[in-house]
Amino acid sequence: MAKGKRARTAGPGGAIDRLRAICLALPETTEKIAWGEPTFRVRGKLFAQLDDHHHGADHLAVWLPMPLGAQEGLVYMDPVRYFVPPYVGGRGWIGVRLDRRPSWKAIGDLVREAYCTVAPPRLAAAFRAGEAGSGPSRSRGRRPAGRPT
Repeated sequence: MAKGKRARTAGPGGAIDRLRAICLALPETTEKIAWGEPTFRVRGKLFAQLDDHHHGADHLAVWLPMPLGAQEGLVYMDPVRYFVPPYVGGRGWIGVRLDRRPSWKAIGDLVREAYCTVAPPRLAAAFRAGEAGSGPSRSRGRRPAGRPT
């Protein structure tokens, strides 16, 4: 990674740090560098991949697997914020720009949806049940990653 690029994107409170915090707050999530970028996995299955100007792209983004039909709806609704990423777009993944004043609530919701899309069914169901029963005062990120819910 270029020296200037690292300084621009990896500072405290930056987009990469915010994305990392959202992902690592999810149960049994691990981070792994793959293809030169941080990726986030649940039990070894990829659910989020950073796109930090990958192959010269003009954006900082995250790629997320989505349920059937979600990609088309998001890109149609807001093609400035959402895009079909290379390599995985044909399988329904969505690209979400992080460099254009993102809605971190929306990104958090999409990351959680991606997580549930690839997590083993029992883990996803337990996570969704915990989300539904937690109410608006739930404190995210306090449960240590790697500990089952």
